[in-house]
Amino acid sequence: MKVNFKNDNRTINLNTIDPADITHMLTKIQHSFDIRFEQEDLNPIKNFSGLCDAVVKKMKLKNADACSTQHAFYILRNAINLSVPADKELIKPQTKLCDIFPRDTRLQVIAEIEKEMGFKMNLLKPKGSVVFIFSLILGASAIGLFFWPVFAAVGLILSVAGLVLAGKFGKEMQVKTLGDLAEKISREHYRNCRKNASTVNHNEVSEKVRELFIRELYLEPVVATRGAKY
Repeated sequence: MKVNFKNDNRTINLNTIDPADITHMLTKIQHSFDIRFEQEDLNPIKNFSGLCDAVVKKMKLKNADACSTQHAFYILRNAINLSVPADKELIKPQTKLCDIFPRDTRLQVIAEIEKEMGFKMNLLKPKGSVVFIFSLILGASAIGLFFWPVFAAVGLILSVAGLVLAGKFGKEMQVKTLGDLAEKISREHYRNCRKNASTVNHNEVSEKVRELFIRELYLEPVVATRGAKY
């Protein structure tokens, strides 16, 4: 990241982010807001503010102040009530996910909830130690291709298969509470979380796009400001 100081104003540039990461972010934004960017939409964008304005422009919907995160929680709560035999009084924003999704039935229960909601939450991930081990094997196998190609090829296959399976059957949760999960859902599936799908909260759009950048690219919040340049 570049941080420049001009006339005592802090200007933060995002143009050092890998282009592949920017492409990934545009894909996430298009999916969340149910839009599709054309190249002519992106050419005029010079800063983060311009990107947020482009999202609003592409949606072409009436502005309304309804909170998407709040509605995301209602959607999530209803899906849980239909899928999990839990006390309704326990389904609150501060409720810990581990209390709702026991580890031994976690994969099945989350799959049922996602089916009720109609979209994936992308809540689960593999253990970091498992990913580290298979990544280590992958790296060693790649180097080993120059010395022991047959054994290294086997290592590559096993490590890739291990990473795929770890991702598919991982049971670690990316957030801790139902409130955190509602926020995650609302930024990754914004249009699905609108109480009235024919409206958009213009003020929310900037914040949701900002949250996507911060979470997906592990940025410091101060970096993703409306004046941040690309």
